[in-house]
Amino acid sequence: MKTILVSGGNSGVGLRAAQEFVARGHRVVLLGRNRAKGEAALASMGSGKDRASFLSVDVSTHDGVRDAANRVLAEHDRFDAIVHTTGVLMMKEMRTSDGLHPFFTVNYLSRYHLTQLLLPTLRGAERPRVVMMTAAVPPGEADYTPFPEFKPFSFGKMREAIQLGNHHYAAHLTRTEPNFVAGVVNAGAVKTDIMRETPWFMKVGSKVVGPFIFDSVEKSAHNVVEASLRDDWLLPTYWGKVGNFDKQTPIVLDELTTRDVMDRSREITGA
Repeated sequence: MKTILVSGGNSGVGLRAAQEFVARGHRVVLLGRNRAKGEAALASMGSGKDRASFLSVDVSTHDGVRDAANRVLAEHDRFDAIVHTTGVLMMKEMRTSDGLHPFFTVNYLSRYHLTQLLLPTLRGAERPRVVMMTAAVPPGEADYTPFPEFKPFSFGKMREAIQLGNHHYAAHLTRTEPNFVAGVVNAGAVKTDIMRETPWFMKVGSKVVGPFIFDSVEKSAHNVVEASLRDDWLLPTYWGKVGNFDKQTPIVLDELTTRDVMDRSREITGA
């Protein structure tokens, strides 16, 4: 039986993955902002709900991540996997209390920060792993000059650098932590709460073409579940084909860029 932390596990793809973990006999700890959704998520576990717990946290700020880590550590000392499915789709210029854009903090920085604080809980596992979900992003390098302020924010110009941060972190973990495996999963096109902050025309468009282009939540969660449980992968890996675990691409990035991204992440979070 594995114990798996699912950040973003109270709804959408994270919830579906958590339900599958429980159905296969594992324990889950769910993190999410909305307490009501968290309670509903636990209720959805059916007869396995005694192997699930929920913590209401906000990982969009440094203090929120530290609070989340402290609360997790107060109750748990070991995880086999940490799964990050949190995500926001915010295109307008806005800032958290730390002066950072939420698209950056939620879709990359909080994942780095929270995992770093919880590394001691993973090191005791037989084969610890970190799985991060992002939107599709082309392989290769991006412009990290604006990192971490990304100011003024430009979704079109800065999205790739932010999401590729997950790839760099996966490469970093497998290089620096013995026995760790880490990977990134393409979420695909799936209609979840992430659409709530999108412009009106995108919401309208999703209603019109959604039935033809959206993947099911079950399909989107498939690779997350398999990456979290299966042992037949070793390298830092990207799953770009939704629902196809066998379609694996090794994450190969410039090592100097990875070190730079990690150094800046460490500097801004202290972790």
